[in-house]
Amino acid sequence: MPEVIFTGPAGRLEGRYQPSKEKNAPIALILHPHPQFGGTMNNKIVYDLFYMFQQRNFTTLRFNFRGIGRSQGVFDHGTGELSDAAAALDWVQSLHPDSKSCWVAGYSFGAWIGMQLLMRRPEIEGFISISPQPNIYDFSFLAPCPSSGLIIHGGADKVAPPADVQTLVDKLQSQKGITITQKIMPEANHFYTNCADELIEECSEYLDRRLAGELAEPRPKRIR
Repeated sequence: MPEVIFTGPAGRLEGRYQPSKEKNAPIALILHPHPQFGGTMNNKIVYDLFYMFQQRNFTTLRFNFRGIGRSQGVFDHGTGELSDAAAALDWVQSLHPDSKSCWVAGYSFGAWIGMQLLMRRPEIEGFISISPQPNIYDFSFLAPCPSSGLIIHGGADKVAPPADVQTLVDKLQSQKGITITQKIMPEANHFYTNCADELIEECSEYLDRRLAGELAEPRPKRIR
């Protein structure tokens, strides 16, 4: 798993990158939880998501947002972190120009950044959002949400209360042209204590079904 350094908007960004052997393989970008609450690209769930996509022959990248690890810059309350994510996707796409599609997976704060990124980037055809926090972050930009994806969260989550996530899911599920799959893990808290393996199993099952052509409506081409 090569360590990489690439240029971001606020200086260098540190990542871990695994290219696929196939030139036109899809890209997966994994986004970590809140930088000010211990979130890094080495979070176990982020690592496991990286490995999940890698096993399915995606070209896969996870990285530290600005100010974390060897990434330069300082925390920017989401605005700069979204720019970091866009720069990370640009960087991996520059190495894989034949790759036509992309997935983004984010956990907590990373889910918020990931869903903003998919609004900007038409090549993102699927997303996995783990424990998004609509009680803290504004998700009104998803109007409409352009891609089908999975929202998975815990029934015992006190950081992102299930009722708030449900309101977001209900709003997205009312939109035409996409399929939002929701999974509630009843025992799970925000940190998936004793539930992390089950979380990755659920994400893996969803990804496998999407790769088999299920759980998404046929996508009209979006113009970049």
